[in-house]
Amino acid sequence: MHSGSYIMEKIDQLDRKILQIITQNARMPFKDVAQLCGVSRAAIHQRVQRMIDMDVITGSGYTVNPKMLGYQMCVYVGITLEKGSMYKEVVKELEKIPEIVESQYTLGAYTILIKLYAKNDEHLMELLNGKIQEINGVATTETLTSLDQRIRRTIPIE
Repeated sequence: MHSGSYIMEKIDQLDRKILQIITQNARMPFKDVAQLCGVSRAAIHQRVQRMIDMDVITGSGYTVNPKMLGYQMCVYVGITLEKGSMYKEVVKELEKIPEIVESQYTLGAYTILIKLYAKNDEHLMELLNGKIQEINGVATTETLTSLDQRIRRTIPIE
């Protein structure tokens, strides 16, 4: 991990323009990105690779629509732990549940906030009662069901 100020010095206007383009369309060929930026394809490739190495660009691959695979429910679960010190052990157990796609260590009402997908009510009940609440250290859970997602985007690149 690099410090934020170090990265800010290393990200110039060309990098920002590349990020604006590729975060809007990750499948755009580098030759087209190069044309929009007025530089060579090799320069784009080198810049993108450098930003990956610096952890400016994280993750890769395609986004899959869970509903098309039968996961009808998107659910957020706030988890309170018996003791905060159990966090690392609890997260290790949560990682074993493939339906959990995200976890955050939070301040506030919950110790951990997770996002998961379930196929239906029965599947959700099995995940909550049969798996999550059975993890040693989990004191309580609160479930928030998402009915609709309208905003999903990357941070603004200026």
